[in-house]
Amino acid sequence: MHISIIGSPGCGKTTLFQALTGLLSEKKNGADAAATIDVPDERIERLVDIFHPRKTTYGKIAVADTVAIEEGNIRKETIHPKTLQEMRGADAFLLVLRNFKNGKAVDLPGELRTILDEFIIADMVQVEARLERIGKQGGKKDDPVLLHEASSLRECLDHLNAGKPLATLPLFQRDGKHLKGFRFLSQKPMMAVVNCDEETAGRFDSLEGDLKSSLPGHIPVMAACGKLEAELALVQPGERAEFMAEYGIEETVAGRIIRLAYHTLGLISFLTVGEDECRAWPIHRGMNAQEAAGTIHTSLSDRFIRAETVSYEDFMVYGGFPGCRKAGTWRLEGKSYIVRDGDILTIRAGN
Repeated sequence: MHISIIGSPGCGKTTLFQALTGLLSEKKNGADAAATIDVPDERIERLVDIFHPRKTTYGKIAVADTVAIEEGNIRKETIHPKTLQEMRGADAFLLVLRNFKNGKAVDLPGELRTILDEFIIADMVQVEARLERIGKQGGKKDDPVLLHEASSLRECLDHLNAGKPLATLPLFQRDGKHLKGFRFLSQKPMMAVVNCDEETAGRFDSLEGDLKSSLPGHIPVMAACGKLEAELALVQPGERAEFMAEYGIEETVAGRIIRLAYHTLGLISFLTVGEDECRAWPIHRGMNAQEAAGTIHTSLSDRFIRAETVSYEDFMVYGGFPGCRKAGTWRLEGKSYIVRDGDILTIRAGN
């Protein structure tokens, strides 16, 4: 999973990057500062205590601190091409909105609108360029595939011209797979973090309720104090509880954003265990056992036979695989089985 942190100048997105990663953000040659963080999972920790594996692997999230976005960036082509390319490759955007005084008035809806408008313009440029190329196809213009693509792109363009992001266009829920390669910016799943001052810490729940009514409904929102969270990321683990209690922080922003990202992207994790490795494998909710096997290795999907399956809860209740077999909760599932969060899988594959 790859998340790009997006925001206007001075919104505190780089501070939030530090809070998430514990690293300072440094951009080189126009490229975004990036880091990979582990997804905490208590289930893996408990399984490690049982199996004592040689290797422990958590789910991973790649986070990029993207260049600040201002009105006119796309038209003026002031965003580095490499940055745009990396933004298109992101699985989701984390939009940071400023809710503290820095000499400018606070305008959360306006700040979000500026970012969305830049995404919309970038997508319009992309759609118009592709429609122009299709129009020059000559004898291929009557090709059913091209006609279908052109029709879909015109529907996208109408939506964009109305000032609406493609994330709200029903086409992508109905019939948008053939447009996946465009990686439209305004179609990306988005989450908003409202960056507040220290005085607001401890009152985020009530604040989030007010914020949801002022921002678009398709974008989930949470509040945080990036400055405090960045300081917390640098505190020694043994001193963090005291720091959090002092400022009324119940959970780190990293944990909250990870949960929000999993929910927004529709992700779950299945688990594999053994003396060699205990590992969490993030997959999209609704994937079947054969598809899940392919995330381990493509050959396991190609040669899939069955998946030995036990839920994490049953594994812990019955004390492992033998107890689950005795209790009748251990089972063999076929390729169409829909994997559930916390399933412990052992893939059987042919030669």
